[in-house]
Amino acid sequence: MRLTPIFKLMATLAVTHLLVGTLQAAPRELDRIVAIVDDDIIMESELAERTAEIATRMKSQQGQLPPKDALNEQVLERMIVENIELQMADRAGIRIDDNQLNETLANIARQNNMTTDQFRETILQEGMSWASLRDQIRRELTINQMRQRRVGARIQISDKDVDAFLNSELAKTNLAPDYRLGHILIPTKQDTDVAAAEETALMVYKKLKEGADFSSMALQYSAGETALSGGDLGWRKAAQLPTIFADVALEMKAGEVSAPIRSASGFHIIKVLELRGGTEQMVEQTKTRHILVKPNEIRSESETQHLINEIHDDVVADPEQFPILAKTYSDDPGSAMQGGELGWVNPGTMVPEFEKVMSETQPGGISEPFQSNFGWHILQVEERRRQDMSEEFRRNRARQMLQRRRFDEELDGCLREIRQNAYVEIKL
Repeated sequence: MRLTPIFKLMATLAVTHLLVGTLQAAPRELDRIVAIVDDDIIMESELAERTAEIATRMKSQQGQLPPKDALNEQVLERMIVENIELQMADRAGIRIDDNQLNETLANIARQNNMTTDQFRETILQEGMSWASLRDQIRRELTINQMRQRRVGARIQISDKDVDAFLNSELAKTNLAPDYRLGHILIPTKQDTDVAAAEETALMVYKKLKEGADFSSMALQYSAGETALSGGDLGWRKAAQLPTIFADVALEMKAGEVSAPIRSASGFHIIKVLELRGGTEQMVEQTKTRHILVKPNEIRSESETQHLINEIHDDVVADPEQFPILAKTYSDDPGSAMQGGELGWVNPGTMVPEFEKVMSETQPGGISEPFQSNFGWHILQVEERRRQDMSEEFRRNRARQMLQRRRFDEELDGCLREIRQNAYVEIKL
């Protein structure tokens, strides 16, 4: 396109004005690069902002700051490692969507007894940017996922590791529940009283095993300090149990009574009146089976719904046909060949729609057709039972504790490794 003379003149004047303004203005550096990190850079303004945030936090907590150069160096090094991790996360396809970010912010607000709006208002009143906070939380979530994936892959916890940990004193303290114990003491004042005291203790133990009331027996026979309150020692942590019978109590379940335990003061009988916390887990399991029908290339949504209704009518008319119909029609390959059997299902293992219908269906009952994100289902509840999952839960807790301990040990090495393998050029 050709410019007319008047437009050429205007363009010339504009350029001249710009050049004159540039020559007259004093040179001013807006920002500069302080570090090149692989395919990214860190700007001086970013370093200054992060340093100011950390300095403010340190001052409120400790009151004294390190020299500015030392603080800058520490903060820049942390930013470099974070930058490397964020680039690795991006290449690994790790993304934090807005829903996950909003949920995290809502949880932070709840922990501070605020609504999300109140939390946002507080952040703004403190002079912080809500957008900057969102970016910071998103970065932290991304880095955390990256660390879990990279460091977690390096940690292997074997069954032998779990067994060894469960036998340690640390596990007995951390995994033990709170105990409410009943205590009966049959005293011995002289050596000649030992046989008689033991005989009384065995008699009391026998009666308790036969169902005698512990409180009444304590009032009648115990010389312990809590005899008048039925021998009730109250709630105690495992580490707070008297050493005389602590080891015995740790091996007992709620309602169990110990055999007489000998000490210098006499014979002790204890009963675990209650347990709370710890690893006691009684779970209501449901034995169920289902038929799943999905829409596909040759079956529309309405045709799928029509088919599940027909199957439901056939099952209601003859429940014995459920396994045959599951093998014939179910689109769940994992259960179809077993006649739709899912076995014993623990709470929380199925999608919410399935959980809701399963919990509302009585044993022997067949549900109405219902929809989940997998397709259309009908289910039959065969049985329910309460199952003691304490041992499985205890082992899972132990495995998680070992995982956390080893994660912290591995993380430092992992961070040093990725720092050494990255291209970093510092320009401070």
